[in-house]
Amino acid sequence: MEMKEYAAEKIRNIALTGHGSSGKTSMAAAFLFQAGVTTRLTKVDKGNTVTDFDPDEIARKISIQSAVCHLDWKNHKINVVDCPGYTNFLWDTRASLRAVDAGVILVCAVAGVEVGTEKVWAMMDELNLPRLIVINKVERENADFDRTLEAIHQFFGRKAVPVQLPIGQEKDFSGVIDLISKKAYLFSKDESGQMKEDNIPAELESEVEKKYEELMEMVAESDEELMEKYFEQGELSQEDLIRGLRQSVLAGDIVPVFIASGLLNMGIQPLLDGIANFLPSPLERDSIPIVEGQLSPAADGPFAALVFKTISDPYTGRISIMRVFSGEIKGDAVVYNSTKEVEEKLNGFFFLQGKDQVSTAKAIVGDIVATAKLKSTLTGDTLCSKGANIQFPPIKFPEPSISFAIQPKTRADEDRISQAVHRVTEEDPTIRIERDPETNELIISGNGQLHVEIITERLKKRYNVNVDLKPPKIPYKETIKSKSDVQGKYKKQTGGRGQYGDVKIKMEPLPRGKDFEFEDKIFGGAIPKNYIPSIEKGIQEARKKGVLAGYPVVDFKVTLYDGSYHEVDSSDIAFKIASSMAFKKGMKEAKPTILEPIMNVEVYTPEANMGDVMGALNSRRGKVLGMEQKGNMQVIRAQVPMAEMLDFEPTLTSITGGRGSFLMEFSHYEEVPQQLQSKIIDEAIREGRVKPEEE
Repeated sequence: MEMKEYAAEKIRNIALTGHGSSGKTSMAAAFLFQAGVTTRLTKVDKGNTVTDFDPDEIARKISIQSAVCHLDWKNHKINVVDCPGYTNFLWDTRASLRAVDAGVILVCAVAGVEVGTEKVWAMMDELNLPRLIVINKVERENADFDRTLEAIHQFFGRKAVPVQLPIGQEKDFSGVIDLISKKAYLFSKDESGQMKEDNIPAELESEVEKKYEELMEMVAESDEELMEKYFEQGELSQEDLIRGLRQSVLAGDIVPVFIASGLLNMGIQPLLDGIANFLPSPLERDSIPIVEGQLSPAADGPFAALVFKTISDPYTGRISIMRVFSGEIKGDAVVYNSTKEVEEKLNGFFFLQGKDQVSTAKAIVGDIVATAKLKSTLTGDTLCSKGANIQFPPIKFPEPSISFAIQPKTRADEDRISQAVHRVTEEDPTIRIERDPETNELIISGNGQLHVEIITERLKKRYNVNVDLKPPKIPYKETIKSKSDVQGKYKKQTGGRGQYGDVKIKMEPLPRGKDFEFEDKIFGGAIPKNYIPSIEKGIQEARKKGVLAGYPVVDFKVTLYDGSYHEVDSSDIAFKIASSMAFKKGMKEAKPTILEPIMNVEVYTPEANMGDVMGALNSRRGKVLGMEQKGNMQVIRAQVPMAEMLDFEPTLTSITGGRGSFLMEFSHYEEVPQQLQSKIIDEAIREGRVKPEEE
């Protein structure tokens, strides 16, 4: 099925954003129904919406990933990206915002401005995107338009200006008053979305007049010519008001506030009108930053597109979803991936309607389009005309904040996991699955416990890989705190040729981070030179397993200063065993201790929660190093043992109501306090890494 073609001027690319459960998917469903794409109003509760099609989304009734759909509204093509709102999945929203020209932010009329609202607003500020706000769910119990508008002003300032007022609230919500035309519209009660013009209720006339004046003033302030007209005539014509409002929205000076109920399909028509009338076409974007300079969107410019999402489909393979920022391209062309510096042959284009595909022969500037089975292209890559030398900056993804060990349940799961992991990480660039070289565990890291749980469910449902989640092992190390001088002698006579090796070594601590040094101080041939490498190798192998809890030993020096050998019985293996015996004895005499990894932690928290967050860090043996203000958040820098950070995410979420976040990276190793070492040793004995007598 081929689609109708649109000029770039008639395309609108929007992201539906907001906090989780603010009604984004229901709003997308209402858009599609109102435009005649669907024949009935689909519902999240029934699991039949176009944009929540993943089995996990249907089961949990939340959006886990961004989904694309499109509709025709009064000869405009509106491409809608329905974005997740929960913090664990906001990385996908961030990537999707790179593909659109404007944002539609939903705010629940009951809950008001929430953490997800703040986060998407900040992302749009960063990308300089025009936006409008929809106060949604006005029909719900405890909905309050005035309270919600006040919260919007408190968080985002007075540039958020209502262009509508509600007629009634909660179960009495029955229509809206359009402040631009000063007309009232009543909604039908049957979910058809039909509206009829009516008189403004007498009790709302003074409020309408007041809000109309505020709107006119805001529009006039943003344009000198309109300001003069306003002063001369005392008001603006409807034509001037619409023109001035559009200019102000595109400039980011005004954010219009609409009212709707996506679930009941109320107020959708004027909202779609607002999207078509006030939000920019792809050609009205400012120049788009590229790695070397700026790119002006143009229909006749060189082809350039950003791949902002990858879907790994078990049947179709890899689907790359891209936004075309310049030029046009046919679906069978050869393009250049300037990120990877390779050519790619396109395999045809299609527009996405949720999971359904609508084929198209070409893609033009402004299109959000998909193609399948590209060989090298991944999320964040740039595709362009050969020789165009265009590359978009990479998409910034958050560092993982929580890790678990994953244990395949059977040998078959273990065999399948490698390919499945490759597919999952192609689709979700924020997930890391890698083997820890020190603990030999397979570690999965993500943006929160829910994120990791969903990925493991995906491994099971899509790729038939069953795994158990466990807290990861801490990569402890062992070292020594004093010197020792010991002998290791290995002598074995079993008929025929025996084994003989004898070494004397000194051990001493090295500064933290120096790992290991070996010095040969043998004089006079006490041990022949050809055995020295075997002695060092014996120590290197023995240090993989310390005497306290079986962890690798670091930051020590071994000096080989004496020993003896046998003309017949000495061998490489005998000296290797002798040096291993000496190492174990020397370590026990040199005050062994356990080291733990210390992490650099940056915690972002609202100022009101700062004291509680610092208390939580202190209770986890953290050392606070400093604080600074970033935007409306406080950033606390601290160093905290890794062992204490494994369950920090739910604690921070609880303290800050979901507004806090943190970054963590390895800093250095420090000695574990003595009272905690016995617990680590007991655990090692239970796991069989060391025997009780080795303690």
